[in-house]
Amino acid sequence: MKLHFDILRITRKNIIEDIKGLSLDQLNKTPEGMNNNIAWNLGHLVATQQLLVYGLSRNLFVVPKSIIVENKIGTGPEKIYSQEEIDTFCEYLLSNIDRMEKDYNEGVLNSDNFKTYTTSYNITLSSVEESIIFNNIHEGMHYGIIKMIMKLV
Repeated sequence: MKLHFDILRITRKNIIEDIKGLSLDQLNKTPEGMNNNIAWNLGHLVATQQLLVYGLSRNLFVVPKSIIVENKIGTGPEKIYSQEEIDTFCEYLLSNIDRMEKDYNEGVLNSDNFKTYTTSYNITLSSVEESIIFNNIHEGMHYGIIKMIMKLV
């Protein structure tokens, strides 16, 4: 599983590096024809990782529930995100990898009580390992969306 944690770490570092230098207006701008923006995507990555890995393995979330409620699947940017919120998203994007890896290695995250879930990709997840791996696919897709939005703002 170490490779999967490393992939997530690299992906998230790349996202954070790529958005450096963007203004708050650029991070919050939803381009014409799109239904979200970079700021929401950052929060969505935090929220989805929590839902897929911690939620499905029936563990408590390690981020405030408000981040999950405002940025989970089916939501969109309903507000202008503050710089503080964006900084918090970026902080969680980095710190949650180490926490998740530690929790996994210590057996906190396991499949004993895992709730099977079929994703919007129509992939059924049956274990915490499958959720961690699928989360990387999800993050790669949103990294591509972030890069596309960057060209439009």
